[in-house]
Amino acid sequence: QVQLVESGGGLVQAGGSLRLFCVAFGNIFGFNAIGWYRQAPGKQRELVAVIIAGGSINYTDSVKGRFTIARDKDKNTVDLLMNSLKPEDTAVYYCSAKQLGINYWGKGTLVTVSS
Repeated sequence: QVQLVESGGGLVQAGGSLRLFCVAFGNIFGFNAIGWYRQAPGKQRELVAVIIAGGSINYTDSVKGRFTIARDKDKNTVDLLMNSLKPEDTAVYYCSAKQLGINYWGKGTLVTVSS
């Protein structure tokens, strides 16, 4: 079993920055993928950024050039630095990791960007 705990959300003005943090606990053997998703009110959950085993990184188009994902394998953490935030980035952000075919999710952290 793996637990993911997020932190770092909050309220920020448009153009500002936030850094989200996620730490993984439990029986960690090696993640096939780890990253961040978000769900805005009334919308489906969507991928924001993910690091695939081997090191490749994917970002959704709307955050490219503004968000940066980084992972520390030794500490079992994954961070998301969000710059130039826009009101449309407002959402609950979830940390997610995949291990042995199982997808794990954190409880989420709310990011609110005011205009």
